[in-house]
Amino acid sequence: MRLEITKFLVALVIVSALVLNGCSAPTANSNTSTATENTTQSTTKTTTEAAPVSDTKKESNIMKNLPRLEGKATVVMTVKGSPITIEVDGVNAPITAGNFVDLVQKGVYDGLAFHRVIGPTTNQDPFVAQGGDPKSKDPKVPLSQLGTGSYIDTNTGNARYVPLEITAKGEKEPTYSQTLPKSKPPELRHTVGAVAMARSQMPDSASSQFYFALADLGFLDGNYAVFGYVTDGMDVVNKIDQGDRIDSAKVTKGAENLKQPGK
Repeated sequence: MRLEITKFLVALVIVSALVLNGCSAPTANSNTSTATENTTQSTTKTTTEAAPVSDTKKESNIMKNLPRLEGKATVVMTVKGSPITIEVDGVNAPITAGNFVDLVQKGVYDGLAFHRVIGPTTNQDPFVAQGGDPKSKDPKVPLSQLGTGSYIDTNTGNARYVPLEITAKGEKEPTYSQTLPKSKPPELRHTVGAVAMARSQMPDSASSQFYFALADLGFLDGNYAVFGYVTDGMDVVNKIDQGDRIDSAKVTKGAENLKQPGK
């Protein structure tokens, strides 16, 4: 019984780390998310808030205005001088993968910090290393103030958000803007080395923040969008500590698979 309680508390901590300090879509009055999670309820579309994407309208405006990865790509992320190789899966997560590869090509991740780490370097059981908040580019911003930043699109001046995108096993097309039931396991699962998008309680609020899974996190399957896996350098990932920065991130293969909106 005590072991079951411990596992429950640990799960609660990790979900809180991803939700409460994930990429939140700002509301008119706040830059942090205070909404209660409701994946079936539509959110109000504003100039700074992502509109939900219907499962039957995959070519809605928000989808048309986002980059897409048609196939796979390889990204090499360097942390503390050591490389981490990531295979990005645009087959099962084309929008999420396209967003990540596009941000890599734009140099958005260069110099950003890992603001939340729950793992060996913090003397805790391995869970996640989360980074990608653009506000962490400024070294004067303390880690405690990170976790709500989003990528601001230079073309529009607005934050770019991507819909929650999860492909169920055996399905040809992803499900958008809603989590999957336990009866529908995702094609891309939270195994060790999975790379996934952090988000707020609103399903379509992921932007630039991502996390590495430091352990098998099956309880997150169907709730967060996995878009790739570490294929080399997991030893480097396991040594990431809070405050460590991304030296650089480069697309080394598959750049031609990235398709920009309208092209």
